[in-house]
Amino acid sequence: MGRVSTTFPLAPKGQRGYDESEVDAFLAEARAAYAAAPGEGGVDSARIRRTAFAMTKGGYSTAHVDAALERLEDAFASRERERARTTRGDDSWLGDARSTAEEIVARLDRPQGHRFDRVSIFTPGYHRGDVDRLARRLQGYFSDGRALSIDDVRGAVFRPQRGGYREAQVDLVLDAVVDVMLAVR
Repeated sequence: MGRVSTTFPLAPKGQRGYDESEVDAFLAEARAAYAAAPGEGGVDSARIRRTAFAMTKGGYSTAHVDAALERLEDAFASRERERARTTRGDDSWLGDARSTAEEIVARLDRPQGHRFDRVSIFTPGYHRGDVDRLARRLQGYFSDGRALSIDDVRGAVFRPQRGGYREAQVDLVLDAVVDVMLAVR
């Protein structure tokens, strides 16, 4: 397969960016999956969200690739939502989103500092205060309809903290939040 043409600028000289061949290969796979019949492609919105690339000097600008991946995820999620609504109906689709949202809210309603499992005091995890601040914003979004964008959730960054929250668990909940937000757009 030849190189897929892209419009991504390269990282500034001497800085690291995403490996060009990995990005190009993934985007080619995503294009093929988007064009494929339902259920035949190996790429979906969740896989796009979890995609990571190796870093290389002079690779693609991470900011530009990340922005493109967010748009691609939105396109896949929109198509997945429409297909599910067509095959299962609006009530079933929204019922699944509502059920997931209820699980998220139950997690967020736990006491501050205890919303997620903590790692050992010798192991870095996500800073509990940073995560709890985002959790309060998410509570406002789910309970009171306060404004919060998908980009706010996707772009959340937490400082490391020894004995902090378990990263994989926090990431899983944030992925579910994005799924719900995309479902109810």
